[in-house]
Amino acid sequence: MKKWLPWILTGVLALWALAALRPPTEREGFHVKGFGQLPVLLNGRVQPLDSVARNSLLTMQGRQTVYLTEVKWYERLVGKRPKTLKPAEWLLDVMMRPEESDKYKIFRVQHPDVQSLVGERKDGLVYYSYNDLAPKIDDMRSQIMPIVEAERAKKSDPQLRTPYQKDLFHVFDSLVLYQRIKNTIRREASPDFAGELQIYQEAIGPGREALMRSEMKQPYNEQDLQAIAGFFRTYQQLSNFAYALAIPPLEPQEKRDGWVNIGTSLMESMRDAKIHPAVNYFATMTKAYRERNAATFNGAVDDYRGWLADKGFNIELKKASREFLFNQAAPFYKSLTIYIIALLLGCAFWLNWSETLRRTSVWLIGLALVIHTAGLITRMVLEGRPPVTNLYSSAVFIGWGAVVLGLILERIYRDGIGAVVASFIGFTTLIIAHHLSLSGDTMAMLQAVLDTNFWLATHVVVITTGYASMFLAGALATIYILRGLFTRSLTANTSKGLTRMVYGIVCFSTLFSFVGTVLGGIWADQSWGRFWGWDPKENGALLIVLWCAVILHARWGGMIRERGLMAMAVFGNIVTAFSWFGVNMLGVGLHSYGFMDKEFPWMVGYMISQMVLIGLALIPLRHWASFRHLSAGEPADEKPKGLAPAPAAGG
Repeated sequence: MKKWLPWILTGVLALWALAALRPPTEREGFHVKGFGQLPVLLNGRVQPLDSVARNSLLTMQGRQTVYLTEVKWYERLVGKRPKTLKPAEWLLDVMMRPEESDKYKIFRVQHPDVQSLVGERKDGLVYYSYNDLAPKIDDMRSQIMPIVEAERAKKSDPQLRTPYQKDLFHVFDSLVLYQRIKNTIRREASPDFAGELQIYQEAIGPGREALMRSEMKQPYNEQDLQAIAGFFRTYQQLSNFAYALAIPPLEPQEKRDGWVNIGTSLMESMRDAKIHPAVNYFATMTKAYRERNAATFNGAVDDYRGWLADKGFNIELKKASREFLFNQAAPFYKSLTIYIIALLLGCAFWLNWSETLRRTSVWLIGLALVIHTAGLITRMVLEGRPPVTNLYSSAVFIGWGAVVLGLILERIYRDGIGAVVASFIGFTTLIIAHHLSLSGDTMAMLQAVLDTNFWLATHVVVITTGYASMFLAGALATIYILRGLFTRSLTANTSKGLTRMVYGIVCFSTLFSFVGTVLGGIWADQSWGRFWGWDPKENGALLIVLWCAVILHARWGGMIRERGLMAMAVFGNIVTAFSWFGVNMLGVGLHSYGFMDKEFPWMVGYMISQMVLIGLALIPLRHWASFRHLSAGEPADEKPKGLAPAPAAGG
């Protein structure tokens, strides 16, 4: 059985990952998949409606699944499952049956004082429905507007909002986003949008004639003019409020990115005297969905997709379909889950030294890495850009690089250390990426200065590889400290092996960090006209290079031994984290595009934890469990060889 454990567990998890690629089941016969694959333009890029739903749900509630019923964790153990909606199913209800979606509890409220404002005060995280919060919108607006006016007048800083204010703004912004989504493909206030469009189409001709006659000071029909003026005011408001740009241009060859929202399209219909076909398709879908007519709904979805193909929007259709499949596969979530299982197996290997557990852990990391790589490549194809374009993608790529390096170490030393470090960093960085995704679309169009460029592409790939290797060195040093201080498992061979690993990886990080920084300067020279400007991000990159150089020179000069090397490698985690995240939190400089002030407490907590590890590394050896036997009269040759002073050169 032990012989087959790696095969069995890897096979089961591989099938679990592949199962996500199965076509989704249709809800009550409605072609939800086809609807979710329909393209729209949002955040500067074409994306499927499924992505609009997922990113909106992440922003509003911090998760992509809508729970119609909540089930406690202990109830899940006995097989009870909650009733849920997939993102595209939720979006259908929001856009076409808002009276139903208004009941879904999707708005996350964390602060107890905000809970008191909108309802009953409770402990912890609480979810509310739109119907719960709608009566309190005016109360929230009355508290928010003075804060906004003070910030506009530069009397206060948005980054210094209190936790109560941050949660209040989040809830209010989520409500506004929800209302805008409801008006994306139809006018929410219209009970029969298809019927309204028919009346509007009939009113355009007489209304235009009345308008022209009034401008020429000729007799005109006042009723016709008032009718068209009423429609214009209504659709002008809709144009200012609708969310995604769901209506494509009629001639993509002339202006492929000329998408507009439904309100703008309806106003343009007054000029053309004809309603855009896409508007009519969406109106047909809405009417059919509200009447629970699956056949008509599915036909309208297929007809609209056919119309898009006939008009030359095949690129947009393919991109939307691929992104829908990517969303459905959720490769980074699958990798995260497999990494944590591999981590547990790797730690279990240290308890009983079963080679089967180590091999199983390595196999699972390999499987997770394959899925991780597939997700990374797919994102690159969808974006048409290098693997690192923002903080989210940097977390994904840094984790990927660390896993590759960890597997290489495990291949060389076969002692479980590389496997544990690889799985731990892979899991941790994907957790970080998940939390970064809560801010919205992770594939949004870049700022112009950050758009695709050869030097930018090489710079971000090389320097984030340097980040990954520095974190890997710090993780190995952490293992050395914790195993040596609290267990007797840090043998002479293990100690020597860890030292070689950390030293080699610091050398690797020095090279990549230095080259990446130089490439960044070349890119800055092309983009901004100067090679170096002492920008906080540039300073952070330089700090990593300098700290790597300090570690290597201290080692070469014999100023540090093993524990000193480990302590300095752990401090490298602080330097790297500051360069990666910290400079964005300063809110200044040309590289603050990833600013996330809510991550500041986590950053501080992480730095404190690393300082604690450094303090542990400096505890005298006689208090370390792995070396305590030296003071108990055991033979001196039991002392790990790596504790001798380092040679003057070469380490």
